[in-house]
Amino acid sequence: MSAKATAILLISCPDQKGLVAAIADFLYQHNANILHADQHQDAELGLFLMRVEWDLSGFDLDLLNFDDAFKPIAERFQMQWRLAHSGHRPRMAIFVSRYDHCLADLLYRYQAGELNCDIPIIISNHLDTQWLAQAYDIPFQHITIHKEAKSEAEAMQLAILRHHRIDFMVLARYMQVLSPDFIRHYPNRIINIHHSFLPAFHGAKPYHRAYERGVKLIGATSHYVTEILDDGPIIEQDVARISHRDDLDDLIRRGADLEKIVLSRAVRWHIENRVLLYANKTVVFD
Repeated sequence: MSAKATAILLISCPDQKGLVAAIADFLYQHNANILHADQHQDAELGLFLMRVEWDLSGFDLDLLNFDDAFKPIAERFQMQWRLAHSGHRPRMAIFVSRYDHCLADLLYRYQAGELNCDIPIIISNHLDTQWLAQAYDIPFQHITIHKEAKSEAEAMQLAILRHHRIDFMVLARYMQVLSPDFIRHYPNRIINIHHSFLPAFHGAKPYHRAYERGVKLIGATSHYVTEILDDGPIIEQDVARISHRDDLDDLIRRGADLEKIVLSRAVRWHIENRVLLYANKTVVFD
C-alpha cells in the first residue's frame, strides 16, 4: 500500500460522452496529480464505472468541501459516487465459529500490515478460537446461538457492533445464516467466504457434494452477503485442480488453503476501495 496520502473517487453512472474529460478536468483544476485511473463500461446495461486515485499533496480543495464542489458534475452526469481517503482505517469485526484457518490468516496479515484497518472485536458462537484472539491481543466476545433465541443473539451482536463503531464485518467461516434484519443494518458491508466455487454447490457441505459429484476442480468464493443465501455480489474466486486420487479429506484440506487466499484478497480490496457494486455484480479495479 502506498505511503502517500491519497484520495479515491468511485463512480457509477449512465455511460455517455465527456465523462472522463469532465472528471480529469475537475481534478486538474484543483491541482491533483492522478496516480491511478481505471474504468469499465458495461455495454449491455449502458453503465460507466470508474476508480480514480490522486496524490493529496498539492491538491488545493479541502476534502470536507469536495461534495459541494463536485456536485454540479455529479448531477450533470447522474452519478452515484463516493470519496475515500487512503489514511482512513475502517473498523472491521470478524465473525467466526470453530474453523480457525481464515481467522488465523486474516490476523497474521493484519499484524504484518497488509490490511489497513482496525479490528476492535472478534465475535464467535464457540470458544474454540478464543486463544487465537488472545494471541493477537484482540477482544473476543462469545455469544451462543440457540435456534429458538437467534433474534436475541443477533440483537446482542448488533449492540456490540454499534459500540465498537464497526464499518464492515467479515464472516471467516462463521457457520450461521444471518437474518435479513441483521443484514439490513450493514448492506454491502458483510463479506463472506463460501467453500465452493459459486454458484455450484451453494449451501451446506459443498465439499461433500463436490466429492460425490466427482468434480475435477474445487474452489472458494468470497462475496457480499445479501438476504438470499450465497447469492450476493462475488468479489473473488479461485480454484484448484483435483483428481480421482483425492479423497474427501484432501478436498477439505486443499479447499481451506483456497478459502484463506480468496477471503484475504476480498477483504484487502474492500479496504482499499477497489470494489464497485452494480446489478448484483462487482467490478474490482487493479
